[in-house]
Amino acid sequence: MLVLLEEHLVMLYSGFSAFSDLIVRAICSFFTSLVVSWWIGPYVIAYLKRLSYGQVVRMDGPRTHFSKSGTPTMGGIIILVAIILSVFIWANPCNIYVWFVMFTLVSYGIVGCVDDYKKIVHNDTIGLPARWKYTWQSAIALLVAIAMYIIGKETYTTFLVLPFVQSMVPQLGLFYLLMTYFVIVGTSNAVNITDGLDGLAIVPAVFTAIGLALVAFATGNEKYAAYLHVPYLENASELVIICTAMCGAGLGFLWFNTYPARIFMGDIGSLALGSALGVIAILLRQEFLLLIMGGVFFIETVSVILQVGYFKWRGQRIFCMAPIHHHYELNGYPEPRIIVRCWIISLVLLLISLLTLKMR
Repeated sequence: MLVLLEEHLVMLYSGFSAFSDLIVRAICSFFTSLVVSWWIGPYVIAYLKRLSYGQVVRMDGPRTHFSKSGTPTMGGIIILVAIILSVFIWANPCNIYVWFVMFTLVSYGIVGCVDDYKKIVHNDTIGLPARWKYTWQSAIALLVAIAMYIIGKETYTTFLVLPFVQSMVPQLGLFYLLMTYFVIVGTSNAVNITDGLDGLAIVPAVFTAIGLALVAFATGNEKYAAYLHVPYLENASELVIICTAMCGAGLGFLWFNTYPARIFMGDIGSLALGSALGVIAILLRQEFLLLIMGGVFFIETVSVILQVGYFKWRGQRIFCMAPIHHHYELNGYPEPRIIVRCWIISLVLLLISLLTLKMR
């Protein structure tokens, strides 16, 4: 919003001209969301405690999780408020990419909020029935996919960028809708599945946002886009503001979510963050890069698919429990060790993904 007011603000003080600089706005976006999440965090925790909106622990899970029962959940509201406020202040509202991401973030946050609320009210881990949950996720994803396809049809925004391949950039056409749908729904659920330990999901999400911020900065700059052999997308640079807002909000939330957690993210946070990361990757034409950056989310999701599929086929389990972080818990690994090692893996995957980008 301050971008639109810059001309008038400069008349009051010349230093306000910095608001037109992308890097300055990105840094301000980070600190705004960080401070907002730090500021509202204690109030949200206290309010959720008064409402008795505590975590419902699955009875067939690791015994160490029984002590987490009653810890306030729906903490993702901290993340969403911080991101929305920061983006409202520092992003350019005339950029259509900003609206795509924010609409998806808020919409999936609402679905997650309903899911969390039903879990609390009914005191079970089911929440919103799966068929309704996926119906709403699918409807939102398809709506966003169709809108992005109509606006970007026959342009670079609907081309497929392949890793390690520079010469072949095929036009997806209507297949763009299918890919967009699976990326948004898949990423949102992958982050949701990963969010099972204190701070396990939020740090990989922050690392992924950092990676996408760097890619958005390069993609929105003709010189850097040519250097990295990626399509130049005029509107992409504004996504940097959203990514830095996500980083600040995520780290601010981690302040309260780190082991032992004072509050849990809940579906309101995990579904919203995952869907937003998916949309950003699609807009940047870096779906395959997201798969590497978010490798921790991918591994967690695959572990569930393998567990369920193998059990239905052979009646046996591959892991002691899925997702895979529970497998390590049941094998005696302390929770902090699992969490920090996943953080390390996520950082390594981020660096590998950036290296992969340069190797096209």
